[in-house]
Amino acid sequence: MKAETYAGYSGAHLEVIAKAEAAGRAIPPLWPLSSSVAVNPFLGQAEQTLPQVASLLGRVAGTSVTMDRGWYQAKIDDGAITDADLTAALAQFPDAAQDIGALKAAAATTSAATNALPTVADLAAEVSGIDWPGIVEERFGVWAAGFFDCGQALWQHKPGRRAFDAWRDFASRDLTAEIAGLSGFGALVANTPAQTRNALVSATEVLGLSAEEAETYFHQLLLGLGGWSQVARYRLWQAELAGGTDLTTTDLLTIRLIWEQALYAKYASEIAAKWADVRKAHAAPLAPSTDQLIDAVLQAAAEFAGQRALAQTLQMPSQPVQEGRPALQAAFCIDVRSEVFRRALESVDPGIQTLGFAGFFGLTASHKSFASDVAEKRLPVLLNHGVTSHAGDAADATADQNARFAARAGRAWGRFKLAAVSSFAFVEATGPVYMGKLLRDALGVDAAKGPDTHVPVLDDSFGLEDRIGAATSILGAMSLTENFAPLVLLFGHGASVVNNPHASALHCGACGGYSGEVNARLLAGILNDKQVRAGLANNGITIPEDTLFVGGFHDTTTDDVTVYDDDFAGHGHKSHIKTAQGWLASAGKLARTERALRLPRATDGDAVSKRSRDWSETRPEWALAGCNAFIAAPRARTKGKGLAGRAFLHDYNWQKDDGFGVLELILTAPVVVASWISLQYYGSVVAPDVFGAGNKLLHNVTGGIGVVEGNGGALRGGLPWQSVHDGKGYAHDPLRLSVCVEAPAEAITAILKKHPNVRALFDNRWLHLFTLNANGEIGQRYDGDLKWVAFDGVETAGSLAA
Repeated sequence: MKAETYAGYSGAHLEVIAKAEAAGRAIPPLWPLSSSVAVNPFLGQAEQTLPQVASLLGRVAGTSVTMDRGWYQAKIDDGAITDADLTAALAQFPDAAQDIGALKAAAATTSAATNALPTVADLAAEVSGIDWPGIVEERFGVWAAGFFDCGQALWQHKPGRRAFDAWRDFASRDLTAEIAGLSGFGALVANTPAQTRNALVSATEVLGLSAEEAETYFHQLLLGLGGWSQVARYRLWQAELAGGTDLTTTDLLTIRLIWEQALYAKYASEIAAKWADVRKAHAAPLAPSTDQLIDAVLQAAAEFAGQRALAQTLQMPSQPVQEGRPALQAAFCIDVRSEVFRRALESVDPGIQTLGFAGFFGLTASHKSFASDVAEKRLPVLLNHGVTSHAGDAADATADQNARFAARAGRAWGRFKLAAVSSFAFVEATGPVYMGKLLRDALGVDAAKGPDTHVPVLDDSFGLEDRIGAATSILGAMSLTENFAPLVLLFGHGASVVNNPHASALHCGACGGYSGEVNARLLAGILNDKQVRAGLANNGITIPEDTLFVGGFHDTTTDDVTVYDDDFAGHGHKSHIKTAQGWLASAGKLARTERALRLPRATDGDAVSKRSRDWSETRPEWALAGCNAFIAAPRARTKGKGLAGRAFLHDYNWQKDDGFGVLELILTAPVVVASWISLQYYGSVVAPDVFGAGNKLLHNVTGGIGVVEGNGGALRGGLPWQSVHDGKGYAHDPLRLSVCVEAPAEAITAILKKHPNVRALFDNRWLHLFTLNANGEIGQRYDGDLKWVAFDGVETAGSLAA
């Protein structure tokens, strides 16, 4: 395939091409279902404020980025949002209303409806009565499902081809458009320039687009493709992570432009004047309306109210921390679901100490599960893998081969069921054979598939010095460098559910959408190595000889835990393990009881466990719904405080952090990942039609990548409605994350100066930033532009320009 060049383009053409590539970066990436991770839907708009994004998405998608005003009014009526909250919020956007009286009056009204600018397809539908937007979406979806297929389809597209090339072959032979009335469409496609950029420039010339008009118009066209453009953005993300690039987003935009070009050619005489007005509107600078400013103020007020409630919780007395050596130390992922379990476990015995750390445990592992050659990237998606590992050793060779044979037989049987000829007779011939399985599934008898039980093993390429260096860094980042317990458990987490296409979304976001027990077991193996411990001692970290590290698995759906002590034969800690398992079982019961209060139809903790086996359950757990805070501080500051499973808890002791390297890592990695999670939930609540995955009851898995609602059309990214709503009300309050760090403000400021992309999240208030004092109470608020103000509950914050 020849590389495309810029030779022969005019300056205007180059500007249009640049706008096309920028539009691709304005779209959030979408990971495939097998390893889905939470993604910030506003990733491409981090440099803008909420009102500016409201103006943008109102223009290109016709959606709001805040709740309807009734939601805010209810909070004002019940006193959750106070006059002080409204006053502080109005200070951020003083042009929104004259005073809080006017603001309250506006909150009691309905915002003006937001309508996207029409595309050419919309204008053509208006004059012809033909649903051209629906036809474009359906035909594009048919092609894209095959092109992006990840192994679900029996008949797959030829791999390695550019998207634009594959589509031209498809569309030039597809008669649907011509049957619907777009005569000559196949010939137009066949005669388009073969190079994407040439075709893009040609289409924009037909449409009369300038670079200024193209900027938001291109964004609109890509956003209108739903998850398909997000899959293309994922390809670009992965390519750039590996040091390359990918042009699939530009390919998809060009495909969509050619549809516009063809429709404009047919209906130009009827729509030219309106299209000229639309182009003029696209060229106009973005400016939030008064309604959008008011909505932003109400959103800020709701966040001030949430921060005040968080501050009140943090002011409560902490449980005392037992002096001396702990009886047990248990490290969990910072995922908010672990907060409930950690609090329950600590309540069982005062000698238990829990810790919070990113769930990949500092090991960026590319792992091959048992009897598999698929490299699973069990690491944050912001990073490249640094180590490789596999499940099982030489003793498992025979079992590995047998498992591969069985898997091949299963795949062959599956293809036989779905093949073009055999599928017609399959149900009649073999349907009764499945009766037993149908009954077992309906009754919830069969347990969901759990994680791989085979011992994960690091490849030899990760040598002794590498392991010593990794162990030193990881223990330092965990603030676990002294006072080790006899037994230290490292818990990865994941979910065990059935009949759930979004199952990987319940796993560990820090592990690339996989469960986290592999990384935990790998780290335990490193830390139990005598040679590694000798190296750690040379680096100032002495682990007692009687300390054993053991990896484990926390099932967040059932709150059952598995301890993999068999990884270390003859460890001599059987009594410790037995005692710990009793404590963990008691904690699991307490955690299930607490979680049952939030889950619909869960009468008690036992009902929570059964949800993992119920193939009709659309809400097996709430995952991270409700998350609203990230706290980096010693556990002593939050121990025993009821954070209700809504806070990411990362252990951090700034006094042991020479040079603040650990603080820099926390702010640039775990905090960013947590922001993606928080904002995915936010977007799925405030703009479900654009950034949500729709209704689980209508989902069909497409291409193994994602889901569509019904039998085709646009791929749906984000969270299903059932993940944020319980059928009666929201399970998630859309509040942007409050990040609380116990560290000097000067150290945090220095890190923000060094990382402008992270600073933008705080300056534009996609995240809120606070310092904690030595009592674990909020001391200062980051006010933007590298400035801090004292926190006194709710104070007047500085103005944030719209």
